[in-house]
Amino acid sequence: MINGNQLRTGMVIEYEGVPYQVLEAVHRTPGNKRAFMQTKLRNLVSGDQAEVRFSSNDRVERVNLSERKMQYLYKDGGFYHFMDVENYEQVQMSEELVGDAANFLLPETVIGVSTYEEKTIGINLPKTMEFKVTETAPELKGATASAQYKPATLETGLTVKVPPFIAEGDVIRIDTETHDYLTRVTG
Repeated sequence: MINGNQLRTGMVIEYEGVPYQVLEAVHRTPGNKRAFMQTKLRNLVSGDQAEVRFSSNDRVERVNLSERKMQYLYKDGGFYHFMDVENYEQVQMSEELVGDAANFLLPETVIGVSTYEEKTIGINLPKTMEFKVTETAPELKGATASAQYKPATLETGLTVKVPPFIAEGDVIRIDTETHDYLTRVTG
């Protein structure tokens, strides 16, 4: 059991007897009133969303999920196909369920897939991943050392801001939560 003010984005809780994933959790302190946690929750059974306020006195049951390592295979229509690396069982997930993680999926990428009572509910990406830059503007000669960034397209199609010295063909490390450039990877 955790207090309502300990809720964080990504957690899975039991609310009214049903598992919900916390999509958003914002701590609010309105004037001279008591603080509360304003959350946006997704029902893991029906997919419905709800906005719920939790006070710091509210006790919430945290649900433990199981995670399986799966390899991304391909996208077919509106579905992404994955294979369990241990038993070779295949599952498919809708675009909605994959969500933002689609920006980081390349064939053969191994990621974590969360399940609740044998139902697939989401993807857990590593904190950082490495990708090749497929398109960016050429290096600007005489660019100053100030923080000037240019757009770069990665092999997944995601566009991120990178420093001016990054060139096409470079491999860079990206933060999967913020989509920020972290460093150039040297071979």
